[in-house]
Amino acid sequence: MTRRTFLECAAAAGGATLLGASAKQMNILFILMDDLGWHDTQPYGNTFIDTPNLTKFAAESSRFTNAYAACPVCSPTRASIMTGKYPAKLHLTDWIPGRKPWPYAKLLGPAFEQQLPLSETTIPEVLGKTYRSAAIGKWHLGGEGFSPKDQGFGINIGGTQAGSPAKYFGPYSLPNLTLEPGEFLTRRLSLEGDKFIRAEPKQPFFLYEAHFTVHLPLAAPPELIEKYKKRDIGDCDPTYCAMVETADESVGSLLRAVEESGQSDRTIVVFFSDNGGVRYQAKRPTPITNNTPLRAGKGHLFEGGIREPLIIRWPGVTRPGSVIDTPVSSIDFLPTFCDAVGATPPRGMDGVSLRPLLEGKSVAERPLFWHYPHYSDQGGRPSGAVRLGEWKLIEFYEDNRTELYNLKDNPGERSNLVVKEAKKAEQLRKLLVEWRKSVSASMPKPNPNYDSARYSEELTGYEPPTPPVT
Repeated sequence: MTRRTFLECAAAAGGATLLGASAKQMNILFILMDDLGWHDTQPYGNTFIDTPNLTKFAAESSRFTNAYAACPVCSPTRASIMTGKYPAKLHLTDWIPGRKPWPYAKLLGPAFEQQLPLSETTIPEVLGKTYRSAAIGKWHLGGEGFSPKDQGFGINIGGTQAGSPAKYFGPYSLPNLTLEPGEFLTRRLSLEGDKFIRAEPKQPFFLYEAHFTVHLPLAAPPELIEKYKKRDIGDCDPTYCAMVETADESVGSLLRAVEESGQSDRTIVVFFSDNGGVRYQAKRPTPITNNTPLRAGKGHLFEGGIREPLIIRWPGVTRPGSVIDTPVSSIDFLPTFCDAVGATPPRGMDGVSLRPLLEGKSVAERPLFWHYPHYSDQGGRPSGAVRLGEWKLIEFYEDNRTELYNLKDNPGERSNLVVKEAKKAEQLRKLLVEWRKSVSASMPKPNPNYDSARYSEELTGYEPPTPPVT
């Protein structure tokens, strides 16, 4: 009997799979945005994009300032959310299916999983049949045979193997979703989430509302685009700004559904993004968003590519308006939800429960790791990283070069202390190497067709090496 067959039989026989008999019936609403930058909303200091719903939500919740995606691109982070495991351990280290290799690059990225393996235990499988569960919006963790319904969800609306929509305005169709001519995808997905929340308020639910916005292609209602064309938005794209506002509208719609259905006091709400904002894409000459004060953006292991907005409201646990500076990661969501509902955590998880932090307590200091052995469409190079306390080390696999930053003093990662703080750099590099071995991380290999004369792809977002401070 396979693990999945066992889980299904257990659920049919008695309700929950890994959920304890004394579990608390807390709802979970997980709102995931795509490519939303750390600095794109008002709770995180943005002064020109209107996000009133997130501002209100943050005042009612705990806001994290050092929350991270486990990867600088989407599919691996989504896998980490579902399983509580690092992407390197899952061998799912790039967006699915990945970019076509540049023939003259110095390294060849390793093969990686093209779907989240069915052998992994996901959030809805932990919650079991006791919970209504729905995946609404972007999936991007596998196609036929690996869809949300194959991974424990009761409902799938809009989820496919694709990482972006063909377009944001109808007419067109996705699984269990048909957009009418002119209908805007983000608003329709919000409506579907609203309907799901209100459908059966007496049964606990898990809603994974995973929007496509603000991922390319850039598109938004014309009146919102015109609004931002008239504002001083620096070098950000006005359509992108409008998309962020539609993301905020969705948050407001979903929170109203929770409140009006009488479930606010028993619904945990999480707001997060799967990787950093896109600063530059491919050879596009103009930027899309500005992640300042963070460096770079999506596709890079600099802070702009992995640090995310994270806001959590947990009735009776979170302290309204609190700010949490402790570094946390997307591997921590599943352990947190297990803690919330009294479920036995699946074996092999890498994350920890965030409940102590939400209660104003602390968790033991731990290193956080990243492994991205691929080239990105945004100019990122194959690399790995580790953060411990205020220190962060990035290792670039092309030449084994390392860069060391103190994020408290230098969040923009422009002062490379790898020489000045050589002992700290060696400590962190040793941690990173040992961790890669422990998870059997797949590494890139030298490209036999490497050509230094044709090496550059001329991608706009390439970040040159940072000279060390001496």
